[in-house]
Amino acid sequence: MAGSVSVVGVVATLVAVTVSLGIAGAAAVEAQRVAGVADAAALAAADAASGAVPGAPCEQAGRIAAAHAVRLIGCDLEGLIATISVGGAYGGIPFDARSRAGPPDASAP
Repeated sequence: MAGSVSVVGVVATLVAVTVSLGIAGAAAVEAQRVAGVADAAALAAADAASGAVPGAPCEQAGRIAAAHAVRLIGCDLEGLIATISVGGAYGGIPFDARSRAGPPDASAP
């Protein structure tokens, strides 16, 4: 009988660890997804700032963020360089990501 209790305890611990790792893994995936949306929104804003696509840069960034169910936190423009901040959440855990896009630096080799 004591062996049965030990087995139940070990199985319960393994289940708890597996569920915890699954939740942590899903949260990490969501954080990467939010970062990818920030990249896409920054690229869209930079394209709009350069005139490559029509529309206002921050509106384009907001459209990309909304399409991916992420909220646009900030949109800053310095010439043709767009810096975008977005936020999302997974299971009550908030994630923020920031990305910057624009033309290449002329002084870079």
